[in-house]
Amino acid sequence: MEAHEDNWDETVDIVVVGFGFAGGTAAIEAHDIGANVLLVEKNQTPGGISICSAGGVRIAKDRDAAFAYLQATNAGTTPDEPLAALAEGMVTISTFIEDIAEAAGANPVINWMPGNYPFEGFDTFGFISIADYPGVELNEKYPHVRGLRGGTRLFAALHHNVEARDIPVRYSTAAERLITGPDGAVVGVQLRDSSGVRRVRTRGGVILACGGFEADTEMQAQYWQGKPVMPQAYMGNTGDGIRMAQAVGADLWHMWHYHGTYGMPHPDPDYPFGMRLMKFPDWIPEQEEPEDVPAFFSALHGKRMPWIVVDARGNRFMNEYPPYVQDTGHRDMEIMDPVSRTHLRNPAWLVIDAPGLASGQMGLQTYNDHGQTFMWSADNKQEIELGIIKGADTLAELADIMGAPADALEETVDRWNAFVAAGEDKDYGRIPESLVPIQEPPFYTTELRPLVGNTQGGPVHDGRQRVLNAFGEVIPGLYTAGELGSVFGHLYISGGNLAECFIGGRAAAREAFGNVADTA
Repeated sequence: MEAHEDNWDETVDIVVVGFGFAGGTAAIEAHDIGANVLLVEKNQTPGGISICSAGGVRIAKDRDAAFAYLQATNAGTTPDEPLAALAEGMVTISTFIEDIAEAAGANPVINWMPGNYPFEGFDTFGFISIADYPGVELNEKYPHVRGLRGGTRLFAALHHNVEARDIPVRYSTAAERLITGPDGAVVGVQLRDSSGVRRVRTRGGVILACGGFEADTEMQAQYWQGKPVMPQAYMGNTGDGIRMAQAVGADLWHMWHYHGTYGMPHPDPDYPFGMRLMKFPDWIPEQEEPEDVPAFFSALHGKRMPWIVVDARGNRFMNEYPPYVQDTGHRDMEIMDPVSRTHLRNPAWLVIDAPGLASGQMGLQTYNDHGQTFMWSADNKQEIELGIIKGADTLAELADIMGAPADALEETVDRWNAFVAAGEDKDYGRIPESLVPIQEPPFYTTELRPLVGNTQGGPVHDGRQRVLNAFGEVIPGLYTAGELGSVFGHLYISGGNLAECFIGGRAAAREAFGNVADTA
């Protein structure tokens, strides 16, 4: 959309689109360096998908080690410049987070935890998070947010800092189109709220921090092999920023890559989210676990996984407990069988016995949604009553529920129990510490689907968060931060998107404000 010089409703230095971690950070940084900034959020409340996270922001001790690790995990899908910028930011970003925590009265904590895979540099990493936030009742402040509280605590501290600065925030205000000048530079944005359309001119530019496309089935159908994939946290991320950036010439990357796992659908069609299984700690292949790893992050502190996963034919097909199950747990479910022309693994089926089901709460909700209240019960009984979990006295009867051949399921479970007895999963190499037999009736199953936590794809950007076109050229006045156009294109590092939010948000604000100074 081209600019018309006499048709602006207002002018500011910078418009930030989206009020999650990335947008809030960009707005704070822009304000603190002297910019006149406007923050817009299409939802009625802030937080986006950020507020649903575990709240651990990846940091690093050494820039070069972090850079080497990011190079290895991205496997050539991302140029060195943005990876180097992220690595450098990981070394310094903790000071910013400590500052916003102190200003809000929250208490930050640092835990050193290696990266998820044993690539060069993996042992340089840690997390910074908010350990507690005295005096703030999160359930009252954000009653529409369910599940993990680490991200909610961190967002509450960021939210406090935005409000303390009196940064203008417009809720229920959607960005629809970017506005360009004759040379193709982004000079404004078209916004829509309940009163209609407003054209806002920007002296420095527009920062897109409005997330990915977890809730956009059309984009998923075009870019993902597996389908359907259920969002697990937020329905507001519908690819708005991607489409706006495309319309002004942005190139795209990493559209196939999403942070996801496997989990259960709800039988109520009005419940929009897939329900993830309880969080299992990550583990690092080929490495002994450091002694000082907090129990929450440890795979060796009684975290036994009491289930297996089978396909429509009753056959096991995956390692149910990969090193980072909340990131790659979905990947084996995506394959289509060309003979049957179906996705035999979507849906897949979880198989568990009575002691396994009794060992603890099986499901977990993590969502930001004003229309939902459902939470998984501590004893799984509510889910049995709702039919999410179905039981049977025999494996043959359980196979009938699945629509699978009974003999195949019985053979699968027998083979699994033999592996458990031997202490080795010879088919898929599941870690021995996680092996649990399935042998005491009644037996239970639940339908499984791939779940998307957040997407990684979006506009290509350089190390300064400037959006690039298909020829690698900068689109002046356009910046991105956070999940929208993440650098992660192969393997993810836990907490990496949160690091991008804070590091990229600050960098984008500084770059945009530089345009203001240049045009003053």
